[in-house]
Amino acid sequence: MKILIVEDEQKTRAYLRKGFEEAGFTVDAVERGEDAFQVIADSHHDLIILDVMLPGLDGWAIVSGMRAGGDETPVLMLTARDQVQDRVRGLELGADDYLVKPFAFSELLARVRTVLRRGPARQPDILKIADLEINIARMRASRAGRRLDLTPREFALLSLFGRRTGEVLSRTFIAEHVWDMNFDSESNVVDVHIRRLRAKLDDPFDVKLIHTVRGMGYVLEESR
Repeated sequence: MKILIVEDEQKTRAYLRKGFEEAGFTVDAVERGEDAFQVIADSHHDLIILDVMLPGLDGWAIVSGMRAGGDETPVLMLTARDQVQDRVRGLELGADDYLVKPFAFSELLARVRTVLRRGPARQPDILKIADLEINIARMRASRAGRRLDLTPREFALLSLFGRRTGEVLSRTFIAEHVWDMNFDSESNVVDVHIRRLRAKLDDPFDVKLIHTVRGMGYVLEESR
């Protein structure tokens, strides 16, 4: 899952980026409201964490502009102002949730996962492909009842395949969604991680789920 953090405090921004990346998310982070609008327009995010008090355009203006333009990306707003009217205003403008600073990262992460589960483009909490089960909410995967010991990056990669079962994913698409990077044709980072994922997901089993489509990319499906 890919999230955008809009936060003007550098330490808070770095703290949130580190926490979400360790939790397996792909993260964009910007400081100013104007930059947030540009990033929102240029790329897809599954959720936006939006500080209310920003230099330039504030959080109210951003969420209001998004909803007026038909952008229904889930938004969780952060603020140091614990006033009922502020919370009501944010929700009325179209925010999906609201958290007052200071907060525990564990609470923010739980709220993010809750918003993502109930969002307009919500995916099932558990994906099943053949004997593979991917629990998105708990960040766990198992095959034939056997728990797979995956790193956060490997789980993000598997989740991407799981949400797009049967769809051939190019290396460029995978790099953009799992690493948030423009794919360099000379780089083998995608292939290396897929080999590592296959070693855990496919090698111990007779039936393989990840298949290479020559000249196109990779696909997750029961048979090819």
